[in-house]
Amino acid sequence: MNETTAEPLRVLLCTDWWGAVNGVVASVTTLKRELIRAGHDVRVLTLADGRSSHHEGDLYGLGSMPASLVYESARFGTLRQDPIQQDILRWAPQVVHSHTEFTTYVWARRLVRELQVPWVHTYHTIYEDYTHYYSPSLTVGKKVAATFSRRMLNRTDAVIAPTLKVSRLLTGYRVTPPIRVVPTGLDLDLFRPARSADERADVQALRKRLHIPEGDRVLVSVSRLAKEKNLEEVLKDFAASRVEAITLVVVGDGPHRSKLQELAAALGISRRVRFAGPVDHTEVPTYYRLGDVYVSASLSETQGLTYIEALACGLPLLCRRDPSLAGVVLDGVTGWQYDDSAGFDAALTRMLADPAQLGQLSRAAATHAERFSARAFGCSVLDVYASTQRRRHLRADRVLVAG
Repeated sequence: MNETTAEPLRVLLCTDWWGAVNGVVASVTTLKRELIRAGHDVRVLTLADGRSSHHEGDLYGLGSMPASLVYESARFGTLRQDPIQQDILRWAPQVVHSHTEFTTYVWARRLVRELQVPWVHTYHTIYEDYTHYYSPSLTVGKKVAATFSRRMLNRTDAVIAPTLKVSRLLTGYRVTPPIRVVPTGLDLDLFRPARSADERADVQALRKRLHIPEGDRVLVSVSRLAKEKNLEEVLKDFAASRVEAITLVVVGDGPHRSKLQELAAALGISRRVRFAGPVDHTEVPTYYRLGDVYVSASLSETQGLTYIEALACGLPLLCRRDPSLAGVVLDGVTGWQYDDSAGFDAALTRMLADPAQLGQLSRAAATHAERFSARAFGCSVLDVYASTQRRRHLRADRVLVAG
């Protein structure tokens, strides 16, 4: 679909998450902005922070209650709210695009049944990587995740997968609607290397605020501090590394923070690790620019938006090998993948040994990130909408002919 010549669409984006700091919210926010920039009418259906539902401008908030027993900061919203439902039906979205599999998914299913419009769903979460939250058995947990995902996705008209890894996983789950790989886009005006003297001064001020020793190289990790992010492995590999004069900065917060701090103390590296805590989204680029290398051992990413943010800021990647990183980490070009502690140490030593080579990796990282632009993301999603509409029209024509 050509974004400049296509007829404007009315698009409803459905997500249980809005206003939080996580990859799903970043993806939906970017998509909304790009669709509006391309001339489309976009509204968001999400969960309110309290029990009262509301409609303000282009945002519908469903009254909700905490569901922290399921997952920290999760909420369950009301499944019936007639004034909001009637308002959406009067507005008559031409595409409904859901981004979570719970409350607003149920609303999406009901709305597309009423409106008879295409239903697109983005699969953001690999549930089998979260089995420790809902099943004591890994095998049973994976089967539950596969069955749940298949039942949810097979009701939709099209599925967007952020990476080829996710697409292959869903194919293995026997998901039948067309699956399109569309990497989440990034605002390259925000995430980029420092350009001005003021931005470089901000980096130096942050370095002083974190009490990073002069001359130390800096590893940066930006992540929710949860078990599935595998930050224990990062701390253990960092502790075992022979590289000297280096500080690890961990940005983010979550239920695993205290355990990670305790582990850092037990490993004897507390003086070389900085837990920066939660950071405002607008300040995150400064933390990336502070670093020499971005590090992650997570194996639970559907795409890993923080990897692309780091690249865009000129930060080469040192990451645990994972299929989700295909096309993101180009070994020897934008960073390195590793398989074990020895591989971590060897790759880190190689990256920091030669400042000229590190500079080359940094420049290649920023250049490579351009392929993940927000504009390209918006255009790809619009193509999915267009192809889904065409398939629906063809099915309707066949029904008429058969009748």
